Amino acid sequence: MAPIDPHSFTDSTHPLTTHISLSLYFDFSSSTILSSAILTLSHPHTGDLLLDTRSLTITSVIDPTNNTQIPFSLSPDVDHIKGQPLTVSVTNCSKILITFVTSPSSSALQWLTPPQTFNKKYPFVYTQCQSIHARSIFPCQDTPTSRVRYNAKLNVPHQLSGVMSAKHVERRAPVKGEGMLACDELLWCADGRIVEEFVMEQPIPPYLFAFAVGEIGCREVGPRSKVFAEAVGSVLDSAAKEFAGTEDMIRVGERLFGEYDWERFDLLVLPPSFPYGGMENPRMVFLTPTVIKGDASGAQVVAHELAHSWTGNLITNKTNDHFWLNEGFTTYAERRIVEAVQGEDIAALNIGIGWKGLVDEMERFKDNTEFTKLLTNQEGVDPDDVYSQVPYEKGFQFLWRIERQIGRAAFDEFLKKYISAFKFQSIDTHTFLDFLKANVPGIENDIDLKTWTEGTGIPPDAMEPVSNIYTKIVSLAHEFKQGRMPSEEEVASWHGQEWELYLENLPKSVEASQVTALDCRYRLSESKDYEVKVAFLQLAIGSRCNEYYNVVEKTLKEVGRMKYLRPLYTALVQGKEEEKIFAQRVFAEARETYHPIAQGVVECILSKHL
Repeated sequence: MAPIDPHSFTDSTHPLTTHISLSLYFDFSSSTILSSAILTLSHPHTGDLLLDTRSLTITSVIDPTNNTQIPFSLSPDVDHIKGQPLTVSVTNCSKILITFVTSPSSSALQWLTPPQTFNKKYPFVYTQCQSIHARSIFPCQDTPTSRVRYNAKLNVPHQLSGVMSAKHVERRAPVKGEGMLACDELLWCADGRIVEEFVMEQPIPPYLFAFAVGEIGCREVGPRSKVFAEAVGSVLDSAAKEFAGTEDMIRVGERLFGEYDWERFDLLVLPPSFPYGGMENPRMVFLTPTVIKGDASGAQVVAHELAHSWTGNLITNKTNDHFWLNEGFTTYAERRIVEAVQGEDIAALNIGIGWKGLVDEMERFKDNTEFTKLLTNQEGVDPDDVYSQVPYEKGFQFLWRIERQIGRAAFDEFLKKYISAFKFQSIDTHTFLDFLKANVPGIENDIDLKTWTEGTGIPPDAMEPVSNIYTKIVSLAHEFKQGRMPSEEEVASWHGQEWELYLENLPKSVEASQVTALDCRYRLSESKDYEVKVAFLQLAIGSRCNEYYNVVEKTLKEVGRMKYLRPLYTALVQGKEEEKIFAQRVFAEARETYHPIAQGVVECILSKHL
């Protein structure tokens, strides 16, 4: 056996799956999906075929060409990272039909009860498959090395709607025989059920598989974009206003990186429990509601997910060891889009916030410097546990360094050539470096490529942004250490990003009276911008301002975005015994409102410090 990915059981000697046909019956009463999947292999195979699964009940494996049973075994041993390998023993077989049921504890799915939704009338379920959670929805070769096309039939209660990161074919009544043994025919065709049918015609890695089912409405925001959310007028209207500039960003992206290959760029605003800022699912980006800030600045998260349409979705890292190829390129592309649409000062603020985040990550990983590298070794490591800003910000810095070396015009030409050469492929760091050296002769003499990709820490030729507004804000933050608070005149034009940069550059701990005075003047603890609020609350926790703990508790209970959970829980458990007890209580009360991925991350934080 020769695994091709440290996070997958997929064997390099086995054919990869090229297409998956799914039938999914959603049973909200049990928080399970009764399912079937036909996997088409790249060529006929004889022998064992290994597939990734996690928390799935496998009921049968069949050869769909002759309806004969295929021997299979699900390993009784559960790997705490990879799950359980499903071994299917085939003879000259190119298609296999698997019937199975998901678990209520599926790591990719969050099932929300009606009281957890806006309208509190119907349930809601959504997916988050990155990095290695598609295997908890269906058996697959759950590695980005594998790229598959798929079609899916979602059988849901007629009061609900289904959306997917795929092309919507139709919404219709169920048809007898189409369930492919996912469930009993009477159940599939029961009164009160409808089928939403989708097709994904481009090959994607499994982590980009995504759906949501609930009471969902939409608004048009551009010629190839709609914004979807729970069917609440105020939510949809706010989202449509926030993302009104989406088409402008798509056009900028096309000018910089080439044609947009996914036809649609729709956006789904999920409930507050969504664990990320955004997820770049093709054709339909998933977003946290915390990006709706009322000033269009949340569109910068959209710019990042849009940039993934070229870097990440079109060209994908072969394994998570090379995650920077997805995120470093996308962070660079995002900032180029933001610069073109919102100006150089805003782009510089983004770079500055990212720089501070990168410096902080060096402190976080000071005892495990492997994860300060771009090219990492994640054997035996859960990618969710080491998720950080390093692949984003150090990756950005590497590409920015190349741009400075060869000039923007030459680098733009290189990027277009790179995207064209590897579109719809999964590659590794060495492939990128070989392509770079072949197309930019002598670059290895000007930039130490090995230090950048395999070295720990921040390379000496990385660079903070140069801009008047960035320098001014950082200077004001340094003055706070001497007791000087910025005047109202100095912050009159500040929005969320300026405040975020300011707060991020303050000392981790100051006098409690200074924290109180800052909040008394600028009401940062009441900010509608969670980036600002959470940065302020971190300062309050570090300075032991107990009067803000009620706001900390409220924040931890109303949002599930890991960008906020991770620093707040970390700050609490690094405090005194009363803060640790407080963190444990809040998590115990909030746990069921978090997505399973976020639950695991917080549990990991608590276990390390308690």
